[in-house]
Amino acid sequence: MKVILCYGDSNTWGYVPGTDMRYSPHERWPGVLQKNLGSGYHVIEEGLRSRTTILDDPLKPYKNGKEYLIPCLDSHAPLDLVILMLGTNDLKNRFSMSAYDVAKNIAVLLNIATRSTCGVLGKAPKTLLLVPPHLGRLTNFAELFEGATEKSRELARYYKIAASEMGCEFLDTSEVIRSSDIDGVHLDGDQHLKLGELIANTVTKLFSDTEVNTKQQT
Repeated sequence: MKVILCYGDSNTWGYVPGTDMRYSPHERWPGVLQKNLGSGYHVIEEGLRSRTTILDDPLKPYKNGKEYLIPCLDSHAPLDLVILMLGTNDLKNRFSMSAYDVAKNIAVLLNIATRSTCGVLGKAPKTLLLVPPHLGRLTNFAELFEGATEKSRELARYYKIAASEMGCEFLDTSEVIRSSDIDGVHLDGDQHLKLGELIANTVTKLFSDTEVNTKQQT
């Protein structure tokens, strides 16, 4: 059985736009991913609202993604694949981060994952970096994410470079999904469905290609 860790923020946690509620497990994209992959896979959800990459938020303690990543990897070991989708919260106005800065932040997490011994037989697991969807029309989050919409559109360019340098898989979710018109940050239910299906196809191909390469080498 392949074990997959999904490490992200409120869009992995399953925040329902315009509410303080959470989508049910089968509606959230990790649940959709599990359903599409089937019994040969075990998908672990590790979503946390307001989680950053490596930043300490003075208004929301314990949201630093770097601080929890290492114990999280060890807790769920052995892992075959780590999926990272973070960076949106780094774009909050109070952090004054550029898209380039956020990509450098995510590279720190990629470095941790790719150097970890939490994979099978003490090796590093595969890592898939997801670019968060672009921010949309901001409503109640307008001041919090002031100036962040354009920056979010620049993330893919820098994330792709970071993934390439770390030897990680890369997927730009904005090519398939969009943030909700309700708040411009979170995902509507149909977008969770699309995202889960997209990632399932990517994961299936990833492990299929790996098995082919392994057979060719032997």
